[in-house]
Amino acid sequence: MARWNARKTIVAAEDMAPEHRLTPSLSWPHLVALGVGAIVGTGILTLIGVGAAKAGPAVILSFSIAGVICAAAALAYAEMATMMPASGSAYTYTYAVIGELVAWIVGWSLILEYSLVVSAVAVGWSGYATPLLEAVGFPHLLTQSPELGGVVNVPAIFIIVVVAGLLIYGLKESATLNAALVLVKIAALVVFVAVTLPYFDAAHFDPFMPFGFPKHSVIGADGQPAEVGVMAAAAIIFFAFYGFDAIATAAEETKNPGRDLAIGIVGSMIVCVVIYMAVAAAAIGALAFARFANSPEPLALILREIGQPLAAKYLAVSAVVALPTVILAFFYGQSRIFFVMARDGLLPQGLARVSGRGSPIRITVFTAIVVAALAGFVPLAELAALANAGTLTAFIAVTVCMLILRRRAPDAPRRFRTPAAWPVGIVAILGCCYLLYSLPQRTQIWFVCAHIVGLVIYFAYGARRSVAGREAEG
Repeated sequence: MARWNARKTIVAAEDMAPEHRLTPSLSWPHLVALGVGAIVGTGILTLIGVGAAKAGPAVILSFSIAGVICAAAALAYAEMATMMPASGSAYTYTYAVIGELVAWIVGWSLILEYSLVVSAVAVGWSGYATPLLEAVGFPHLLTQSPELGGVVNVPAIFIIVVVAGLLIYGLKESATLNAALVLVKIAALVVFVAVTLPYFDAAHFDPFMPFGFPKHSVIGADGQPAEVGVMAAAAIIFFAFYGFDAIATAAEETKNPGRDLAIGIVGSMIVCVVIYMAVAAAAIGALAFARFANSPEPLALILREIGQPLAAKYLAVSAVVALPTVILAFFYGQSRIFFVMARDGLLPQGLARVSGRGSPIRITVFTAIVVAALAGFVPLAELAALANAGTLTAFIAVTVCMLILRRRAPDAPRRFRTPAAWPVGIVAILGCCYLLYSLPQRTQIWFVCAHIVGLVIYFAYGARRSVAGREAEG
């Protein structure tokens, strides 16, 4: 019990061993770009169609609900990140405030989130690259995931290797390239809104909420039960908003964490909420939701349906160019979570060594192997929603930590203070709990099973070797 309840002490970077010390090289523009790069990606490009199938025109309400919950969690993240400018995000905050066992659960949730997002986005990117490769004679069995009839998804593995190479070469250089690609992605969405606005028809919003508000089951067109409702859509659309938590993992590599982390987290959320609401309204106004519901490429489909094929091609090309920004942001977050857990002894400490350039090469390579295996060989259709469950768990933990410290250490220095902390915290916690409830039941079952596996690993390895646990036992 002493080990399970052991709390981590946050150590200043200058007091760490040189081989475990990350190099600060990022400023707030890099962090905003990292957050926007993670948030604006496959979610807005694909989930409007999925959300419309579950909520109809009220998918706009689903976006706003998910955005409000994420914004409340983002404020809690900003306060905790400036109080504890250490790498590890929600895992580190939980370890320092609550204890080791809960921190392991949160860290394992983050590993699930980042691994599945990186793998899923890599598979999505390969979908755009596949036609080009097959046109030059590349075998079909090597360009599709097993769930689509292939053997190994080589393009997905390729893009993961490229992103891993960028991170190994240097974080600052990777962040600069990421910022440029984020501008390409934003420009494409601005073009979408500008092109579709002349076709806006308010009649497409009537009836506004055809499937009701709470999650409930209906029989779909294929004769199978389907979960619909505004909240059912919000629980899936939530995927399109998170990503700002990757910024918190950059705390030790930020030049001025007390200022820049809050700007990066809150700034990226504000930018993305505005973009999403504008794109969702323009999409539904331009075309009746039933015509693009469940489409894997809803925005491009809408542009083709309104007679704008060139704009559709431009959007598709922009997606190919810019989707790697999502992979980079989440890959970065995944490698840093692995790095910190290894530095804490919960995973093999040999992985937590940095190179002469200050980059954790071993853990980056290890992370690349894990996510490349998922992207190349594992069907992701039944597992992708696990990323949402893992993120919601982390958001709840960070908000609880913020509220605990408001009571435990009310006078502690806070470079950023969450306004109306208790109301905001309650909105974040209850909202995340309701979204967890609104996820598909099979996702909830998979999530429990994944954490059973994680606890087995913790008790078999981490609980015996953790640095904080050994210190707690004296």
